Amino acid sequence: QVQLVESGGGLVQPGGSLRLSCAASGSIFSLNTMSWYRQAPGKQRDLVASGTSDGSTSYADSVKGRFTISRDNAKNTVYLQMDSLKPEDTAVYYCWLNQYGNSYWGQGTQVTVSS
Repeated sequence: QVQLVESGGGLVQPGGSLRLSCAASGSIFSLNTMSWYRQAPGKQRDLVASGTSDGSTSYADSVKGRFTISRDNAKNTVYLQMDSLKPEDTAVYYCWLNQYGNSYWGQGTQVTVSS
């Protein structure tokens, strides 16, 4: 079984920064993809950023240049550095792991951008 635990959410003013962390535990294989999704109230869950175990990354257009995904494979942890935050970034952020066709979700962490 795999468990994902997110941390680092909170309230921040527009233009501010937050760093989210997601630690995976359990049966983690060396080849996998870890991603961040977000879901705002009344909206669908959207992909924000992805990072593979071989170092490839990708981003949604809405966060390119502001968010950075990184991984510590030794710790099975993925991070999301969020800079220049905007009110429209307000959402619950979810960690996602996929390995060999099996997917797992974290419980989510709230990010609120407001003055």
